Amino acid sequence: MQDHQHVPIDIQTSKLLDWLVDRRHCNLKWQSLVLTIREKINAAIQDMPESQEIAQLLSGSYIHYFHCLRIVELLKGTEASTKNIFGRYSSQRMKDWQEIVALYEKDNTYLVELSNLLVRNVTYEIPSLKKQIAKCQQLQQEYSRKEEEGQAGAAEMREQFYHSCKQYGITGDNVQRELLALVKDLPSQLAEIGAAAQSLGEAIDLYQACVGFVCESRTEQVLPMLRFVQTRGNSTVYEWRTGTEPSVVERPHLEEPPEQVEEDAIDWGDFGVEVASEGADSGISAQAAGIDWGISLESDSKEAGGGEIDWGDDAAALQITVLEAGTQAPKGVARGPDALTLLEYPETRNQFIDELMELEIFLSQRAVEMSEEADILSVSQFQLAPAILQGQTKAKMVTMASALQDLIGQLTSLRMQHLFMILASPRYVDRVTELLQQKLKQSQLLALKKELMLQKQQEALREQAALEPKLDLLLEKTKELQKLPSGWRRDSQEPFPSRDQADWRTESPKMEPSVLSARSCLNWSCDPSASNHNFCSSSLSSWT
Repeated sequence: MQDHQHVPIDIQTSKLLDWLVDRRHCNLKWQSLVLTIREKINAAIQDMPESQEIAQLLSGSYIHYFHCLRIVELLKGTEASTKNIFGRYSSQRMKDWQEIVALYEKDNTYLVELSNLLVRNVTYEIPSLKKQIAKCQQLQQEYSRKEEEGQAGAAEMREQFYHSCKQYGITGDNVQRELLALVKDLPSQLAEIGAAAQSLGEAIDLYQACVGFVCESRTEQVLPMLRFVQTRGNSTVYEWRTGTEPSVVERPHLEEPPEQVEEDAIDWGDFGVEVASEGADSGISAQAAGIDWGISLESDSKEAGGGEIDWGDDAAALQITVLEAGTQAPKGVARGPDALTLLEYPETRNQFIDELMELEIFLSQRAVEMSEEADILSVSQFQLAPAILQGQTKAKMVTMASALQDLIGQLTSLRMQHLFMILASPRYVDRVTELLQQKLKQSQLLALKKELMLQKQQEALREQAALEPKLDLLLEKTKELQKLPSGWRRDSQEPFPSRDQADWRTESPKMEPSVLSARSCLNWSCDPSASNHNFCSSSLSSWT
């Protein structure tokens, strides 16, 4: 049966440091001892011989007891000339590092320091690095998602911008200028619609005949506006109102949107121009200037005695005359709304569209009636109808209704509605321009957001790439710390094993490995003062 002192046992990593202190393997005040040792190490590394292995040990790692043993072994080669006949070294370097090793071995200070380093790595350092790497990966996924959202949003807003521009009939290079240019072409487009209405004479006569036949009222004229446009085209409101063609047409000028005044420029107006032209005569009286200040210096006996208020002359009552639109202009001159065409003026245009819809509904209903089987009542009813009603076919009804639907579609299209609004209020151009530019700006902002998310994603990737080597190095160092206490006694004088050796836990005649844990102490008695206790932690298996 194997000796119980050489049976390896496990100690929980988080309780390793407390176990060493509780079992009195280490001094309770080990922190002050370690602090003294660290000060001596910092002073000793200032004077070191040139050696590649020593430089490797001193750079980028926490110098602990086993590093000091290896440094002492290397100094035996570099400081061999300072060895005296008694086997001691006169070199101050050797003395400093031997003193450091002795301090480490006092009260097993090296064990508690290595245990503290192991616990700190397992409990804090490694989980912290893993959390940082996981956070970097999470940020990369989040930034990637936001990048895709920004790209999709920018494309969507840009598509909405160009779709809106297409509805207005512009390219979008200069929205305001293109919209104003469309309004200038509006009269010619309306003239084409008025010319197309001239082909509706047969449909109008058919509707007039049907109304006269059904209602027995042949004197009532239907669709007056449509008849007028069909005969005279898209003429002016003045001609529609008076029945005579105007001799002069004064069309209202399209109000251009005012240019924005620069913030640095101040408009001082024309103050002082007239004063300068009149000269520097400062003795100008109120009477000479023609200014009535409403103050009388003469006393009025009637006002003083009576105390009554003079409300003015009742006989000279004000006469207010309300002039209708267009009547203030001379005869034969179309001015203001009268100068607009019938399809430009909102009231006449709405009446024209209503009559078009009325005629289109009649033709569509007549086509439906003609498609059904004729009954005796309808046949007998239309036997006495005019010839224009009896000679129609369903195909002709559908053709005329289609022509009317085309005219209605041209006048009620979204593009034409916007042009009418621009014609009625030029300020509407500014609102439309601002609305379209807002979509374009949102697209640009989303594109910038996409670029920003891409940059942050690259930063998170670079941070992850910088943390992963640190984690690998820390894992490697922690595994070494796990192996070190289980293979060395505190009073061992064997040289520090090099990294090329296969196993640092290999037993030798002067190394007596034995592992003791709090769990084993429940099974057999343990001598707290034993000097051959070695330790092995098993909690690293969960993260290695």
